[in-house]
Amino acid sequence: MSEQHAMVAEQFENATQQREASTFGMWVFLCTEIMFFGVLFTSFCIYRSAYPEAFAPAAERLYQWIGGINTGVLLTSSLMVALAVHAAQTGKRKELIGFLLATIVLGIIFIGIKFTEYYLEYSEGLVPLAGFTFSYDGPQPERAQLFYRFYFAMTGLHALHMTIGICVFAVITWMAWRGRFSPEYHTPVEVAGLYWHFVDIVWVFLYPLLYLLHHV
Repeated sequence: MSEQHAMVAEQFENATQQREASTFGMWVFLCTEIMFFGVLFTSFCIYRSAYPEAFAPAAERLYQWIGGINTGVLLTSSLMVALAVHAAQTGKRKELIGFLLATIVLGIIFIGIKFTEYYLEYSEGLVPLAGFTFSYDGPQPERAQLFYRFYFAMTGLHALHMTIGICVFAVITWMAWRGRFSPEYHTPVEVAGLYWHFVDIVWVFLYPLLYLLHHV
């Protein structure tokens, strides 16, 4: 009875094997993501060391307080995910749905704040992309432009990962509402939680690297 409720796919012998395979697959995926973001972080640090006199003043123009608020929002969402996983493990369906919805709402708030920040930076002429007027008035504008390219590329990719995570949790919330999870079967919640925590960790590194650069 327990195995049937666990919704074991035909390619697996039991629920435990299915859970281990799913978790292992997510960790493999996250390793590729670590390498992907690692290249960006390494490249940024190399240029930061090469052009400190241009990168630091450029970083000072960012909205540090907005980034700080978004950091708090994201860390709170990680807590909601952890509570959702615990609710799934203990079979508390209503709590699971509530924590999943809270995670989605916080994710949407993060995206909303981030795009508001993008608009403010666009208004100040800090978008170094074709079709936009770059009007930075600080030292070494060409090298500062490189900083903003890194900034928009790295935070934009992070926002894309956040959006994907929100969509994933929307599907999982629908599954929870349909009663698809139980203490015997809740692997999708755990796997999605791993992804969300990874995205949060990326931001924890992005915030000091980009926003607090001028203090270093």
